[in-house]
Amino acid sequence: MGRAFWIRLILGWCVVSATFAAEIHDVRLWRAPDHTRIVFDLSAPADHRLLSLEAPDRIVLDVSSATLKASLASLDFANTPIARIRSGIRDGTDLRIVLDIDTRVDPRSFVLKANAQAGDRLVVDLYDRDADGPPVAKISKNTVESARRDIIIAIDAGHGGEDPGAIGPNRLREKDVVFAIARELHALFARDPGFAPALIRTGDYYISLKGRRDLARARQADLFVSIHADAFKRKEANGASVFALSLRGATSTAASYLAQRENEADLVGGVRINDKDDILAGVLTDLSMTNTLDHSLQLGDKVLRRIDSVARLHKRQVEQAGFAVLKSPDIPSILVETGFISNPGEARKLSTKAYQRKVAQAIHAGIRDWFLAQPPAGTLIAWQKEQNGHEYTVARGDTLSGIAQRFNVSLEQLAAHNAISDARINAGQTLRIPAL
Repeated sequence: MGRAFWIRLILGWCVVSATFAAEIHDVRLWRAPDHTRIVFDLSAPADHRLLSLEAPDRIVLDVSSATLKASLASLDFANTPIARIRSGIRDGTDLRIVLDIDTRVDPRSFVLKANAQAGDRLVVDLYDRDADGPPVAKISKNTVESARRDIIIAIDAGHGGEDPGAIGPNRLREKDVVFAIARELHALFARDPGFAPALIRTGDYYISLKGRRDLARARQADLFVSIHADAFKRKEANGASVFALSLRGATSTAASYLAQRENEADLVGGVRINDKDDILAGVLTDLSMTNTLDHSLQLGDKVLRRIDSVARLHKRQVEQAGFAVLKSPDIPSILVETGFISNPGEARKLSTKAYQRKVAQAIHAGIRDWFLAQPPAGTLIAWQKEQNGHEYTVARGDTLSGIAQRFNVSLEQLAAHNAISDARINAGQTLRIPAL
């Protein structure tokens, strides 16, 4: 065979290789309260076109010069508008994916470029018709008698959906650990008179960082607490931390690193073009002129002190960094790093229900400490304090003298008010706090 033959063969192979420039090597589907998301993982960038067709209703996705290597058979369409997905090649090289739907939706699509956490992706969101956003739980400062409303706690489990967060040993995923802790914390506040908890993420799906703040504002929250379990470059890094927002840079190298990682969640989860952050410099300036940030720091310190009783602390003071999820100018906001999931020892503990419950109890106790000492005006807790005092549920590690100091009453007053003669108390016991 002559040289000309081999040249033609090589050129022909190059043409065939170029025709199918991208491969779809994985397909994932997530259901959120207001939409269904399908993520196509690509081996390289690819152009696409999205069409809506009727009679029958279907969504058509054409991907230029692409092949489908992933299986569609394993996708779970339960509680989604999708009846089935099928695929084929059109015009010789283009991939056509057809979504047969049984409920009208508003489809949107966008591409995400490869980054440190994920490769090139094509995202299709099918928004439920007439859905303005995730349904908001009926928790509002205006839904109860104005003088005795509940204190609303917005509980945010970090990451979710196609964004797993940090990955620990044995493929332990941050999104699963923090969601379990968030649910424990929600259950504690749900049993707590005077408090109304609201989960920001109620399942395994992605919410943008701005979307999390918006949901807290929609619920008229008195506090936003975001729960995480991040990874660090060194596996030996360990300890829990509490963070508040910083407007002038991070308080440590580790804080800066963690904030950067958490802020990159939008790159992994995918932010649509119209999801731009509306927190402007002027608003952040206003934040520095209010007591919101001060309250965040003081409240964070209460939580940190409680976590100290169940976990080693990474730093013994509340740290600050530019966490995008904390940028609500009107809601005290803290971020709790429950430990480093990259540390094998901490990952083992974080994977257990018992430890998750202990962490939730510590966060719960710290938040209660803050709000019982200075409850917002117009709340049931404030009304009880103005009347005949209020009740306090003893947490593990509490002492009678410590509780007395926390509420600015004497040990003798507290003991007499509860008919206690020997200063012994038990976790779960309810104490009546004398009015000041």
